[in-house]
Amino acid sequence: MRSIVTIGGGTGQFTLLSGLKKYPVRLTAIVSMADDGGSTGVLRDELGVLPPGDVRQCLIALSESDRLLRELFNYRFDQGGMSGHNFGNLFLSALEKVTGSFEEAVRVASSVLAIRGEVIPVTTKKVSLVCGTGASQSVGEHAIDAGAIDRATLRLEPEAYANPKAVAAIEAADCIVIGPGDLYTSIIPNLLAQGLASAINRTKAPVVYNCNLMNKPGHTDGFGVIDYMNEIERFIGAGRIDFVTYNDRRPDSELLNRYLNAEGRTPVPAPDAIGMERSAAEFYGAGLVDETPIEQKSGDKTPRTYIRHDTDKLAELIIKKCLGGV
Repeated sequence: MRSIVTIGGGTGQFTLLSGLKKYPVRLTAIVSMADDGGSTGVLRDELGVLPPGDVRQCLIALSESDRLLRELFNYRFDQGGMSGHNFGNLFLSALEKVTGSFEEAVRVASSVLAIRGEVIPVTTKKVSLVCGTGASQSVGEHAIDAGAIDRATLRLEPEAYANPKAVAAIEAADCIVIGPGDLYTSIIPNLLAQGLASAINRTKAPVVYNCNLMNKPGHTDGFGVIDYMNEIERFIGAGRIDFVTYNDRRPDSELLNRYLNAEGRTPVPAPDAIGMERSAAEFYGAGLVDETPIEQKSGDKTPRTYIRHDTDKLAELIIKKCLGGV
């Protein structure tokens, strides 16, 4: 069975894994440990645990347990002192306290949820994403997420080495898939863990980059598909990305207007012919937007993305172009 390793965090990786698990492939999700927003941020601050939120989403995406158990792990309290907290986050944090190890907590939760595949935190060191210097320094993914970014100073503090299990998974992979997800707060934090980017650069497995659907104010204003790709290759090496997927159809106007009103983001334009000819990568455009409306759930204090990838279309495109079908 061929192996696919995904690298990212947040909703983008959940969407990707939900589609890929329908195929007969071995899946490994490498997950950012820089999240510090919402329920995850409170648990990090008050309990001193590693961030459970992105790991929880990957576990649920890969779970083959019954729907009730998946819904339980995704349940978010909407009243009382627990308001805003997610049951799955609490479960993982409690397991980390009981076992003394976040990796062991993930292993136990994987068994409970009967996941098909493996979820690996990119590092087991407690780190923060940091941007800027001196008085203009922003500490934490949540703070960086809300403001403009100085990408040249983006770093993890303290410096951290990549989890050896993550490096080993990359070295054994038949295909490596990066994104979709917020470029500077979900994807690149993985590449900042020392040893991970070099592992991607060394392996001969094809690398797929799934470009975002929408640009993010203060972070990727005016970016096109090739700008995103170039930023990833700034870490993993020029010309290392073999395939790029991107959306080539404008989202439904009602959905787009709702998104613009909520977050002020704009669609990422398709790459131009000259840019694609100059690149070593192969580009594959398709209608990849999920037109299903996304509602903000009661008790959820973190703003949610209204425009997302269609999980089945994205997975089908990756399997076809990266593995030649299965």
